[in-house]
This record gives sequence, C-alpha cells and structure tokens, in this order.
Amino acid sequence: MGEMAFGYCSSLREVIIPKNVTTIADGTFSDCSNLKKIVIPNGVTSIGNHAFNLCKGLQEINIPEGVTSIGYGAFRYCTSLREITIPARVTSINAYTFSSCSNLRNINLPNGVTSVGNAAFSGCSRLTEIAIPADVTIIESDVFAGCKGLKEIILPTGVTSIGIRAFSGCTGLTSITIPGSVTCIGENAFLNCTGLTSITIP
Repeated sequence: MGEMAFGYCSSLREVIIPKNVTTIADGTFSDCSNLKKIVIPNGVTSIGNHAFNLCKGLQEINIPEGVTSIGYGAFRYCTSLREITIPARVTSINAYTFSSCSNLRNINLPNGVTSVGNAAFSGCSRLTEIAIPADVTIIESDVFAGCKGLKEIILPTGVTSIGIRAFSGCTGLTSITIPGSVTCIGENAFLNCTGLTSITIP
C-alpha cells in the first residue's frame, strides 16, 4: 500500500486490508480521524512512519506476529487507543511511535526490544505501568514525559543513561530505583514529578 494512499479520508470508518499486502507504507491512513476498525492480514511485516497518525477514533488494533518494524510516529495521536500488543519480532520502538495516545492503558513490550526511541510514549497520560525489556540500555529523552498516570516503572539493571526530560511531568510516580549501571541522568529527567517521595540511587 503506497504512501498516504488513504491519508485524510476523514469519513473512513472500517478497513479490511487484502491478504497479499506485506507493507503498510508511510502515512497510509494518516489523519483518518473516524477510522474505528482495521484488519491487518498476517502477511504484513512492516508498518511505516505515521501510518496511523491522528486516527483518533481507533480504539484497538491487532498487529500480526509477522510484523518486524513499526515506524516513527506510527500511532501518534491515536487518542482512543486503549491497549496494544507489540509482536515478538519487533526489536525497536521508534521515536514518537505511541506519543499522545492519551487513552492507552496497557502495552506489552516483547523481551527482544533493545531500544525505545525518544518521546515514544510521551503524553500517554493514562498509562499506569510498563516493563522495560532487559536489553534496553538507554532511556531516551522525553520517552515517558507527561505520563501522569504512570505509578511504577522498573528500569533494567543494564541501563546506563536516562535522557533529558525522560520522566518529566510523571506526577503519579511515587518512587523509583536507579540501577547502579546508570552513569548519566539528563537535565530535567524528573522535572515536575510532584508525587515522587522516594528515589534510590546506588
């Protein structure tokens, strides 16, 4: 499916993608603001940049197990999206992938994920918890900024760096333990974490 193939089709409500499609290109359904249901076939392996950006009516989506790549900002501003499961073959969560998914409550990151891009979950204000896979070593800038509902986060023991504003505005966060492997904590990393009462730095 080509880039921006159905972009800005604001009256589109339901899509069933043909079984022979393997790639959803950049911006394919961008700003289809009333899209509520989409069926992605098992043969799809790649979801492009901004593919579902601003699909504000989309409440759920099943990403097939064959998907190995999810692009930059792919689900950004999907404000009705409540939960999503990332396929096991995905190893990287790109920048802004789920940014401003303000109703997202649950997301499962597979153990094979080794990197989470900057602002990937920023503005996910109803996300309450997330487990970061053990092989992630860098917490990028703004990755959880504005996640007001985040109450608990477990940082892997191999994390070496926490980026600028990584947890800024996480007002629901009450405690956090910084692993001994961390050598750098960026500017404003925990800015305005007004509920934070305990922080442990080995």
